Amino acid sequence: MKLRIIHETQYDYQPVVETAQHMAYLQPLNRVGQQLLHHQLKVLPQPSTMNETIDVYGNARHYLDLQTPHRQLQVLSISEVTTQPSTLPTSTVSWEDVRERLRYQAGAPFDAASEFVFASPMVPRQSEFADYARPSFTPGGGLQTCAVDLMNRMFVDFTYESHSTEVNTPALQALTQRKGVCQDFAHILIACLRSLGLAARYVSGYLLTLPAPGCIKLRGSDASHAWASVYVPDLSVGQRWVDLDPTNDRAGWPSPGEDYVTLALGRDFSDVSPLRGVIHGGASHTLKVGVTVEPI
Repeated sequence: MKLRIIHETQYDYQPVVETAQHMAYLQPLNRVGQQLLHHQLKVLPQPSTMNETIDVYGNARHYLDLQTPHRQLQVLSISEVTTQPSTLPTSTVSWEDVRERLRYQAGAPFDAASEFVFASPMVPRQSEFADYARPSFTPGGGLQTCAVDLMNRMFVDFTYESHSTEVNTPALQALTQRKGVCQDFAHILIACLRSLGLAARYVSGYLLTLPAPGCIKLRGSDASHAWASVYVPDLSVGQRWVDLDPTNDRAGWPSPGEDYVTLALGRDFSDVSPLRGVIHGGASHTLKVGVTVEPI
């Protein structure tokens, strides 16, 4: 599938912003199952410096240094990608065996996935998450089967409700109230897996949506999306992270489906926020975001 993604961000400041530095995670990954054909980043006012680097997780990021006083910041990201159909690989390794493998053992080979077992800024390891997950993780159960069952349960137990949470809402609060948005559900699923000693990471990206029959799709009517990924070490090299989307109850490798676009990978949202930064001035601001995902 060939897709175009238009991601528009606009900040309006009051009073004027004198200087600003931002970090943008808006370039889709180029990886197995997803080929990046084109990416363009336009920023107004024009930054005095704009550098692209690769972070520790392999994500492309752009550093923006704005030295021109401004009352408005506009960031436009335009990308084109091709994606491939997803599969759900066959795995039989038990979740207990994986937990033991990821525990520290003196003299044992280091597994890089171990980093994703620990708590991170927005994903704690707490007993409440383990308690919710435990009915899915029966003794001797296959890790992948158990993780998919947990995702299925979340899809049934939780209600997607826009504006029911904020970007910094704690995962435990979202777990307790049983409602939220995709970011909350991804954080909860990751917290459940990590609280059992398993490795899970956060995936930011996009999902193609189609308008209702007879309706025209409006530009900017989509949104960025988020889901989780669980480490399944008995799969082939390159297939060991299986994606789980509890918002839509879909799982697969290298993504939940070919209508998904992967933007960045991290421990949680704080690692891969689409745009974050520091400003001097601008005591108050308003934010407008529009996302369009369309087949081409």
